[in-house]
Amino acid sequence: MSSPTPVAASGAADPADFDVQLGLASLHVYPIKSCAGVALDDALVIETGFEFDRAWMVVGPDGRQVTQRELPRMALIRPTLRQSDMVLRAPGMLALHVALDAVEGPTRATVWDDEVAAFDMGALCAQWFTDFLGRELRLVRFDPDQKRLSSKRWTGDLDAENTFADAFPMLVTSTAGLDELNRRMAAGGHAPVTMARFRPNLVLDGLDAHGEDALDEIVFETAEDPVRLKLVKPCARCPMPDVDPETGIAGHAVGDTLATYRADARLDGALTFGMNAVIVEGIERALRVGMTGRARYRFD
Repeated sequence: MSSPTPVAASGAADPADFDVQLGLASLHVYPIKSCAGVALDDALVIETGFEFDRAWMVVGPDGRQVTQRELPRMALIRPTLRQSDMVLRAPGMLALHVALDAVEGPTRATVWDDEVAAFDMGALCAQWFTDFLGRELRLVRFDPDQKRLSSKRWTGDLDAENTFADAFPMLVTSTAGLDELNRRMAAGGHAPVTMARFRPNLVLDGLDAHGEDALDEIVFETAEDPVRLKLVKPCARCPMPDVDPETGIAGHAVGDTLATYRADARLDGALTFGMNAVIVEGIERALRVGMTGRARYRFD
């Protein structure tokens, strides 16, 4: 494993203010909560995270979220973002085109304990999801006028807005963290897994394994001004990383392996992988793969 790279002098930033330089290995959004993700070359930061991330959600007749936890075949629903629409594909289904600039009637939706304003996406979308997943379902879109905030226990004075993400606007992982997991998976006789299991928004290079755990703030310089992200809470893992994104079949090897070394005392022993992050600065600025950033370590 490589050691963190000391920060070199750059621009107006004093290198003494930072502890480590890192690279942005990949960027991802998940337009529909719990469906497959989209890898991006660049991503626009908006108030709720990256544009189009978890902007849509599948719900049951009661308006409550439906996820891979109960329907692992949702992993097989693959979106493609285009200029004016999102194209959804799934095995055995005709492609579904969802307009990016159109919704139908207002509705209410529940994501975990939060009931929020949303828009129904219509009968065609509802039938498509119902047919593929074998349960009466509808697709809804988050109402941008709704304010859904992360817990102030973790964000402090920051108001961190979310769409349909579980609890925070962004998730940060590292390539070295996945490498370490796969090293342990191999030692246990299991096949390696991809980062798709963990559904991050930003994947970082240049850290030791799980080095993101110790970071406080990350700063990326853009053509306009910086994007500053604060890493606020370890990401506790549910069974979803055990769902194979290529088959939609749930196993147990990932969870079993994490249990051997990733019990996190900060969350009373919950298994963690990655860090939840909030936006300190950078709304309407873009990140792109290959950028370098600087980070400070947290000293609690």
